[in-house]
Amino acid sequence: MLGEHRSGHIHREVELEVANVDRLFVITGGPGSGKSTLISALAEHGICTLPEAGRAIIREQVAIGGEALPWSDRRAFAELMLGWEIRSYRAALSLSGPVIFDRGVPDVLGYLRLNDLPIPSHVERAAQTFRYHHRVFVAPPWPEIYALDAERKQSFQEAQATYEVMVETYSALGYSLLPLPLESVQKRVQFVLAAIG
Repeated sequence: MLGEHRSGHIHREVELEVANVDRLFVITGGPGSGKSTLISALAEHGICTLPEAGRAIIREQVAIGGEALPWSDRRAFAELMLGWEIRSYRAALSLSGPVIFDRGVPDVLGYLRLNDLPIPSHVERAAQTFRYHHRVFVAPPWPEIYALDAERKQSFQEAQATYEVMVETYSALGYSLLPLPLESVQKRVQFVLAAIG
């Protein structure tokens, strides 16, 4: 009985928390498409931004000798990303004005699909529950700027496949995708600022 009451209370709390989504904007796409550079530039313009889960989790897991890594245990990595994205979402609700996310909860769903991993019902539920502005920015693959580094080990073909899966995942969840122009950071900043009003 107590468990049922607590579960119902938590569910209502989540519903209340995720009601105001018109100022929460996601930038998604494949790795190496300029998302993080754009988000840093938006932060310099005074826009509240929240960082990508993946890179931070990789750094933390490597530092502690953990296995929740894309090249060790992808399911554990996905669970850590989900927890990170939900915490970011809750943090955004206490901020004022528009907030830009470097990826969102649906990216976890896309990551599982990309890697042909089973999709637990709680991940599906999270993607349906934690909603963002209906327009989602998507960074198309951009071979000219693509580069590998300590945390990015995917080939350009994998980056392209990631982009395609994210487009499918967000579209299936009812979001409209707004492709970022393959132009300078300044032009991309202007594009995003104009779109978020």
